[in-house]
Amino acid sequence: MKLKTLLLTLCLAGTATFAQKVKYSKEDIKKMETYLFNEGFNTPSPKKTSTIVLKDGTSHKGFCSKIETKRGQIYEVSLKDSITKKNEVFNAEQINEMYVYPTNAEKIAKVGKYMGNIRNFGTKKLTKNTAGGRIHFVNQTVSLKNKKDDKEFLMQLINPEFSDIISVYHDPRAKETNGFSVMGSPQLGGGVIKSYYVKKGEKVLWLHKDDFEDNYDFLFGDNAEFVKKYPKNSVEWDYLSFLINEYTAMTNG
Repeated sequence: MKLKTLLLTLCLAGTATFAQKVKYSKEDIKKMETYLFNEGFNTPSPKKTSTIVLKDGTSHKGFCSKIETKRGQIYEVSLKDSITKKNEVFNAEQINEMYVYPTNAEKIAKVGKYMGNIRNFGTKKLTKNTAGGRIHFVNQTVSLKNKKDDKEFLMQLINPEFSDIISVYHDPRAKETNGFSVMGSPQLGGGVIKSYYVKKGEKVLWLHKDDFEDNYDFLFGDNAEFVKKYPKNSVEWDYLSFLINEYTAMTNG
């Protein structure tokens, strides 16, 4: 009887140790809250030259006059050739990747949104809202919101600097967490994007804030060192960009 009691005590102690949270310093938390993804844009500029690279390797340059979308993801692009002035229509099934520029109006709106939330000053870089560089779209076969049949779309890659293991794509229909404002002052708190599309291996899924814990092992579970340093019960959705960047660095070693 005493042996059973001892074994039960040891088992419970082991479980408690396993479940114990890792405590991070304020400096660590500030670092983990830094937003490392590129800003997501929804509207290509019709005044700047876009580039489409087809699956057959041919490249087309022109002005993106129109896009067709489903839940914000692009399935058709109309391009006016910059040399021949001929209008061409390309389906996502034909396209391998696309490079476009955001409209000035959308960039201005993004800056206004950035300035309207005090939290952004400590977690985001304004240059990601105002950058004049091209936006990279990649062909992916995906089930929108994990509910529809798999189809090919052009999706904006928002972690190009650390996407070799886990790729993250902008969700144009994503909502944000709520904050509060006092007498018209900049918003306090909130402003955290609630969903993205992510790809690891051959699997692409719509990842929502509420499903982060359920998908933690899929994202990071194959790196024991990472899991020990950042266990699922000690991290938050707000840290996602940091976690993917850190996981990539630790995995690549």
